[in-house]
Amino acid sequence: MRFPLITLTCLCLFVTMSPAQAADTNGEKHMDPQAMMEMYKKLAMPGEPHKLFASLAGSWTTKTKSWMEPDKPPMESTGSAEMKMLLDGRFLKQKFTGEMMGQPYSGIGIDAYDNVRKKYVTVWIDTMGTGIFMMEGTASADGKTITLEGQHAEPGGGHMSHRAVWKIVDSNTQTFDMWGTHHGGQEMKMMEITYTRKQ
Repeated sequence: MRFPLITLTCLCLFVTMSPAQAADTNGEKHMDPQAMMEMYKKLAMPGEPHKLFASLAGSWTTKTKSWMEPDKPPMESTGSAEMKMLLDGRFLKQKFTGEMMGQPYSGIGIDAYDNVRKKYVTVWIDTMGTGIFMMEGTASADGKTITLEGQHAEPGGGHMSHRAVWKIVDSNTQTFDMWGTHHGGQEMKMMEITYTRKQ
């Protein structure tokens, strides 16, 4: 197995530390290099959350509702998404194509479960901006409802906070709902996407 560069760098630094540098202020014993290597190998292996991601690989149609104002009807559009696993089953990539606010729209997302931090992490880029949007969170006991939180900077200063709920309803259906809060104000539903697997 090939370890990520950052993992190898951490291991090299650990192994080459002098005993004085490696000593913990509380007098705790440090893991020996071989044990550390085995731990990293174990943490690098895909687990149950990654298997669930893998079950989503394939082609999907989408129906999106988006709200600009809470008291106005949502804008509705359709689209498609292609999902596939990357790096030997460690990450789920989504390529989304559709419309947003009446304009052609496309985006790419990477979903992960971080075995070290025990958190779900998602990264999103799209044609509506030049930034990278990140969220992280946890899942229900069965792993099928993932709640994520994040924020992005707004023009003119400040930021918008986000909360999203991703539900894997079954092997052919998933939903993604997102709420937003401007400058600490009242939370408002912004988006609702229903994914249906293409047959």
